[in-house]
This record gives sequence, structure tokens and C-alpha cells, in this order.
Amino acid sequence: MSNSTADRAAVPQTLWAARGRHTGPVPEEVVRRTLRRRKESGDLDDFAEALVSEDAARRVFEARWRVAGTVTVRARLTLVTQEERRPGQEWRLVAEAERPWDETWPSPATLFWPEGAAGEDGSWDHHSTVTGVRLRQVNALPADDKEMRRRLRDAAREAWCLNVVVHEAMTPDEQGRLPLTRLLPPGLRHRVVEHRAAPHQFRAVNWALKDLGVEVPRGGAVLLPPDPAPEGYDSREHTVRSVFLDGSEPAELLAALRHFAALPRPLPRAVEEALTDLRDNWALMTLQEELERERRQVARYAEALEAMTKSRDLYKEAAEQALEALAAYRDVPAPALPHQQSASRTPGALQQLTRTFERLRFTAKGRLQSPPAAESGSTESADGTDRSS
Repeated sequence: MSNSTADRAAVPQTLWAARGRHTGPVPEEVVRRTLRRRKESGDLDDFAEALVSEDAARRVFEARWRVAGTVTVRARLTLVTQEERRPGQEWRLVAEAERPWDETWPSPATLFWPEGAAGEDGSWDHHSTVTGVRLRQVNALPADDKEMRRRLRDAAREAWCLNVVVHEAMTPDEQGRLPLTRLLPPGLRHRVVEHRAAPHQFRAVNWALKDLGVEVPRGGAVLLPPDPAPEGYDSREHTVRSVFLDGSEPAELLAALRHFAALPRPLPRAVEEALTDLRDNWALMTLQEELERERRQVARYAEALEAMTKSRDLYKEAAEQALEALAAYRDVPAPALPHQQSASRTPGALQQLTRTFERLRFTAKGRLQSPPAAESGSTESADGTDRSS
């Protein structure tokens, strides 16, 4: 399979995807409790735990709900146990709606995970790959310049979420220290990671961002380009000159995030695999969906049978033609080769030549053995005298 971005499908507008790491104990129990509560409250139509018997390191949960009254959303959360230094279990969540995703719809993360911010309930929002980074909190950049550059570089490689770097023009008050992600629409809230640079880190953060080709304005913000960057990505369109950390809605930053999220970008491999798993292995079906699935199955079987029948008929026709050609080949004598034709003419020529020699021989013999003159009573001498007695 090619790794070229040109060969990848674009991210569907109907897709919502995020991933993280749960660092508390028994995350599957947390998911089960949350799903039960959501169904009891009417937020979910139904949920189920899918069977993944061949892989003991994975647990899969499915849920279905409706938004805007009639739009069905299907979501699949997978817990993956990994033997790594980072604690906990990684989770991957993909949700697909029947129409393009609306940012005002509820975040699928809050339907599988509780919204509590402390204890076991608040341990699900850790970044999946970057240690020390969380989805719903302000993530202060490290004091060490090299560590800062490493963190931002690793975060930019994460294609599941959007990373924004905000520089504090001055030390913010209590409201300003709260995360900006809480002010975002639900559809963006758990897909954005906020990195915060202190006032004195202005030069250091831009040095760290140099490798990524972007720069944060003083007191502003910038979105980190993913690797690879979406087609048509322009860092100027995703740079915000001023971000007021006073608790008000960051309208300019929100517009940049919306524009960034709407860009057509190649579907990351891991997201593509999770989406394929959702579509192909979905088990939480209604009776109508099961009926439609059986109909599609019957249609596929009919197409396969028709193809097999056509292939059989073509094979039979080709076999009959081959047999006819073989029979015709056997009925026609093989053409004589040149030396065979010469050999076939040689005996007749010899016979003709032999008969000619025989005639000549008999003719010569006849001439040599011609009969003597008739005997008489007298003989004449050479001079005509009669010497008869």
C-alpha cells in the first residue's frame, strides 16, 4: 500500500474522531457506567459491547444516538492495552453521522466518558502520545527550550486533534488562566489541544516553532500544521493576532479553528482503519438495519452466483471449441515434407527408367541374334560357282 498522501482518501465531513489515554484503573468499567447513564437519561438510543475474541488486548464499545431530531450518529470506542512506559490504556473514538458534522452537536467523547474533572472520572483526557499534555486543560510549555521544541514537534504529528499555541502577552488573571477549549463549540471541544506560552517565553516558543514553519504573534495564537499539512494550508490564515484572556469568547481564534477543520486533508492511516472498522464491523443494528444488511448480502450473493455462472458458460464454450479444433486437426492428413515428397517420386522414376533399359536391351539382342538364311541344296562360292555335290 502506498504511503503517498495523494493516494489517501480525504477526511469525510461526516466524521468526528479523537483519541487519548485513560490513566486510571479499569477504564472499561468507567465506559460501561457512563453508557448506562446516558441511555437512562435518553441521550443514547442504545449501546453494546462488541465481542473481539481474537484480540484480548482490545475492548470495543458501540453507541447510537440521534442529533437534530432525526440524524443518526454511530460511534465506536476502542480501548487498546499497550506495553509502554506511559501508564493506562489508549482509547480511539470515531463517530459518523448521516450528514456533515455540525459543531453544535454533542461531543461523542462525553457520551462515552464522564465529564467530571477529578478522580477516576477525569483521567480519560490525557494525550495519547505526548506525556504531560491533556485535552481539557491549559498545557503550559516546558521551561527547557529543547523540551519545548520536542513537545510541539510531537504534538504536530498527532493527526487526530488540532493543536493551538497561545502566547500570554501579560500574566493573566484567574479567568485568563482557564482553558480556552471550554469556550469552544461541543464539536471542537475535545479535538483541540491548547499549549500556553508564558510572557517571557515569546522568543523561545518561536524558536521552537521555527522547524514547523509557523510563528506566534505576541499575545496571539497560531495553529500547528499537521504532518502532512492539508492542501491549501496557509499559516497566515491560521494565525490570530490577539487573543484576550479575559473569559470572553475568542471569536477570531474560533473562526481560524473552523476554517482549519474544514480544510480537505488526507485521512490518516490510523483514522482510516478505525473508520473502516466502524463501517464493516458494526454490530449494534436496528431491525430495519439488519433487514437492509441481509438484503445487501443476498444481492452480493446473487451477483457472485451470476458471475460464476457466466464464467462457467464461457469455460464450457471454450472447451467445446477446443475439442472441435482437435477433432478437425485429427481428420486432416499431415502435409508431406520436402524430402518425403522426393522419396515418394523416386520409385516411379526408377521403374520407368528400368523399363526403358529393358526395351533397349531386348531390341539390341534381337538385332544381334537375327535368324540365318534358309538352307538349300546347293551353295554358291564367292565367285558364283555352284559347289553343290
